[in-house]
Amino acid sequence: MRSTLLPITFLVNLIFSIVELLLSVRILLRLFGANPQTPFVNWVYQTTSPLLAPFTGIFPNPVINGGFVLEIPSLFALLIYGFIAYLIANLIDFVNDRLTVDSTTTIVKKR
Repeated sequence: MRSTLLPITFLVNLIFSIVELLLSVRILLRLFGANPQTPFVNWVYQTTSPLLAPFTGIFPNPVINGGFVLEIPSLFALLIYGFIAYLIANLIDFVNDRLTVDSTTTIVKKR
């Protein structure tokens, strides 16, 4: 008997992949000086704003000639969210392995 938490791991990876994709798009849009008045750019900025709230003010945003912005807090958030996703996936795998070992041990003891 094998207990599996694979759907939970998949869901965690999917959610964090979407978060990282959105943050990456934000970084590129800011780097290339995209117009924040356009609907897509505005949507990306509004969607990612809550994700960046814990990291706002930690690092400055260097402005490159021409209004291009290197958003260091977004890069930092990208790293932190990736690390959190890694930790959660490993925790789920650890719990899954424990459940598998426990259920196998129980079956062996019953025989």
